[in-house]
Amino acid sequence: MSKAITTLSLQKYKRDGRKIVALTAYDYSMAKILDKAGVDVILVGDSLAMVVMGERTTHSVTMEEMLHHTRAVTRGTQNALVVADLPFMSYQVDVTQAIMNAGRFIKEARAHAVKLEGATRLNLEIIERLTGMGIPVMGHLGYTPQAIHGLGGARVQGRSAQDAIKLINDARAVQDAGCFAVVLEMVPTPIAKAVSERLEIPTIGIGAGNVCDGQILVVDDLLGKFTDFLPRFVRRYANLADICEEAVRHYGEDVKTQAFPNESESFILPRAQEEEFEKMLADLDKQ
Repeated sequence: MSKAITTLSLQKYKRDGRKIVALTAYDYSMAKILDKAGVDVILVGDSLAMVVMGERTTHSVTMEEMLHHTRAVTRGTQNALVVADLPFMSYQVDVTQAIMNAGRFIKEARAHAVKLEGATRLNLEIIERLTGMGIPVMGHLGYTPQAIHGLGGARVQGRSAQDAIKLINDARAVQDAGCFAVVLEMVPTPIAKAVSERLEIPTIGIGAGNVCDGQILVVDDLLGKFTDFLPRFVRRYANLADICEEAVRHYGEDVKTQAFPNESESFILPRAQEEEFEKMLADLDKQ
């Protein structure tokens, strides 16, 4: 039986040079698959707004929707560390709001940790307060999808020397505030390397090269299930959209030709009961 992954496990992996494997999940069955496959971290990402709900940004997903999906994921997980995204406007108002919502993920949805984006003064205070209460927090720097409009779109971050230094300082700040790990999204590889080498906590990259302490992808991208667009940093390991479409077409053909269901997929009556039923049916038809 595998040993449950904790925040301390991830920090040990960094010290040992063992890369961290992370993926998103939004439901029970996928969480079971990822957990069985040995994924270290399962993120219930607010990306579900786009890949599950069909929205154009992550902004619209609500606390209740995130809680709903997180509960499903934690039911399907035995060993992986489950981290839940704090959705847009669930922590940006004040510390009290952040504490209440983060607490709901731990108490109601059984998550092990929460994730928030950015290193604002308020966020650093939130991280300190949450970790002081025993709620682990994962940071998220670089491209932060909740700030897509302010950033001018999904753009690589840290390109200039000044921006790169700020990214390093922000990473140190979230570490000092208490984060156990930090996601680096859409950051040039040399910058991600510089950040990773200067932190004691693990960095988990997405579009940040192979120099981080781990990697994360949206599972629907990895499996080729979400096909609206393909980010440059995604490698598709399967094409489930094509496989599923073919399976559904095959099912449709079998239904139309009565090849499905066959006898082994149907329920029949014992011969004596069938004869009795036919007799009673004949009597019914005579009435």
